[in-house]
Amino acid sequence: MKLDAGTFLLQWATGGLAFLWVTTRRREVSLGYGWLIRITFGLMAVAACVLLFVNNHPAAAVPAALCSVAAAAALAISVVDRKAGVRGREAMRAERKARVAAMVGQTVDLPYRHGHEFPPAADFVAPVLGFAGLLAASEFAGGPVALAAARLVVGALFLGVVSDAMLLGHWYLVQPGLRREPVNELVFWTILLWPFEVVVFLIPTGMIQVINGTVDDGYSGLLGWIWIACCVATITLELLTRAALKERYYSAVMAATGLLYLAILTAFGMDLLPRAVLS
Repeated sequence: MKLDAGTFLLQWATGGLAFLWVTTRRREVSLGYGWLIRITFGLMAVAACVLLFVNNHPAAAVPAALCSVAAAAALAISVVDRKAGVRGREAMRAERKARVAAMVGQTVDLPYRHGHEFPPAADFVAPVLGFAGLLAASEFAGGPVALAAARLVVGALFLGVVSDAMLLGHWYLVQPGLRREPVNELVFWTILLWPFEVVVFLIPTGMIQVINGTVDDGYSGLLGWIWIACCVATITLELLTRAALKERYYSAVMAATGLLYLAILTAFGMDLLPRAVLS
C-alpha cells in the first residue's frame, strides 16, 4: 500500500465531510460548526486534487475537485439560510427561556425563528464524491484493488469521525447548552469502526507479516508492535471518552475532548504507520 499525500488528504476530507452530515442531520449543532468543518475539509479536498493532478491521477483528482466544490456549495447554502437558524437549537433555547420565565412568574411569547432552514442533505453530496475519488485511487494505491479500496474507505471513515469528534467536543465551548448526544454519536461510530480499521490492515500483505518478520520494517518488527500499541490505545481512549461523557458536570465534556485529542494521534498511527511500512 502506497503512502500518497493526495490520497491521504482525500481520505481525511471525505471522512470529515461524511460525519459532518451525521451531525447536521440532527439539527441541534449551530451553523458555525458546519462552516468550520466545510472550510477545513473542503480545503483539504482542494489540496488533494492538486496533488493527485501533479502525480498524474486525473481519475481520482476530478472527484476530489468536485468534492471541494460540493462542500463550498453547501457552505454557501448554509450562509444564505443562516437567518433561519437550526430548528433543534432554536427550539431548545425557546424552551429554556420559557422555563426561566415561568420560574419568576412571568409569561413570555418565545417563538423561534422560522424560514428556509439549511437542508442537511446538502452535506451528503461532497462525501459521496470523495468516496468516488477514493475508489478511483484504489487502482494505484498498491496491492489488490479490492483490498486497497477497503483500506481507503474504512480509513477515511475512521480518520474523519475521530477528527470530527474532537472538533465537536471543542464546539461545546461555543455552544455550552448543547446536549451530549451529538458527540456521543461520533464516539459510538469511532468505536464501531475501530475493528474494521484493524482488520483491513491485518489482511495479507499486512501488519501480521511486519510483526513476524516476513516484511522487513527496518527495525526488527518494532513498528508492528507500535501499531498494535496505537490500536489498543485508541480503543481505550474512546471507551474512556464514552465513560467521561456519562458524568453530569460540564467539565466532563472538556475532559472527553482532551482524550479525543490523544485518540487522534493514535488513530492516525493506526492508518499511516501500516501504509508507510507496507509501501
